[in-house]
Amino acid sequence: MEFRLFILAILLLLQAFAEASSISTGVASFLENTHGGTKNVALNNKDIQQHKINCKYECSRRCSKALKRKRCKRACKSCCHRCHCVPPGTYGHKDLCPCYARLKTHGNKPKCP
Repeated sequence: MEFRLFILAILLLLQAFAEASSISTGVASFLENTHGGTKNVALNNKDIQQHKINCKYECSRRCSKALKRKRCKRACKSCCHRCHCVPPGTYGHKDLCPCYARLKTHGNKPKCP
């Protein structure tokens, strides 16, 4: 039993390391694709330039396959306005938009679809 827990802990650490190393390259390529190759390097929070995105369009795309589209779009728009980012695709890929992935509901569940 202890050996299984040890192996599980090692696997979780390896997975966390792999995800952490892929996030930095994934975000750079995501920014390159969505903003025409321009990247903003910021020294602190005041220097960050937020790109305006069309949240209505991006959330319609993100929620196009959801069973409860209205609820999905409402949550997505709230997250989009706060984070200025919506992950690509209709599900997953939240590692490309960390702010979007961090937002939680009052019940500590993921807020953003």
